[in-house]
Amino acid sequence: MKIDVLGVRFDNLSRREAALRGAELLAEEGFHYAVTPNPEFLLAAEKDPDFRSVLNEADLVLPDGVGVLYASRILGTPLRERVPGIDFAADMLALLNERGGRLYLLGAKPGVAEEAGRRLTERYPHISLCGTGDGYFTDGGAAAAQVAAARPDLLFVCLGAPKQELWMARWGESTGARLAIGLGGALDVFSGQVERAPERWQKLGLEWAYRLVKEPKRIGRMARLPLVLAKAALARVGL
Repeated sequence: MKIDVLGVRFDNLSRREAALRGAELLAEEGFHYAVTPNPEFLLAAEKDPDFRSVLNEADLVLPDGVGVLYASRILGTPLRERVPGIDFAADMLALLNERGGRLYLLGAKPGVAEEAGRRLTERYPHISLCGTGDGYFTDGGAAAAQVAAARPDLLFVCLGAPKQELWMARWGESTGARLAIGLGGALDVFSGQVERAPERWQKLGLEWAYRLVKEPKRIGRMARLPLVLAKAALARVGL
């Protein structure tokens, strides 16, 4: 079942259900992609029909951001659970480890994907890291060809929104991957460059606040959360 939140249609799944669906996509032939919109995505998609279409055409649309959950509640169609992209990625890594599959990491600054790969393969020793590439490419087709040459099963695309979603929709099928996931800054976390919020902050839905404490310059981005909630309230009353 899909839940519409300000024009973006989310899969109404728990984290466990999302992982099961991801497992199905990895087992199916052909290319699939998953997106993990947060409140910033919703505001960008409102202004950009192409971005909105790419989000809504994804095989899996998961709510990454407590603001998305709050907005869905205000609209009267509550999503069941927040499914952070990095948690969904971890579930897919565990699955890939069980299957002995192939992983490609694309994005972030030079050297970050390599370090993330090194750490991930230490944690998941049965995964084959078949390739990495940084996010500083100008030719999307050439980047896709490099991925295709590595023959991955699972592809993490960490270019930031909307670039990563547009790239997956345009070039994903040519990579030969079975599942690509747009994951923003996840490689920075996997590589140890950025510290994720402690678990107690995560459970309270306060990762955004932890990031703000660590990076005060993010205050401008965080200010978009109340804007999304205000838009949801206006939409609820038909304005």
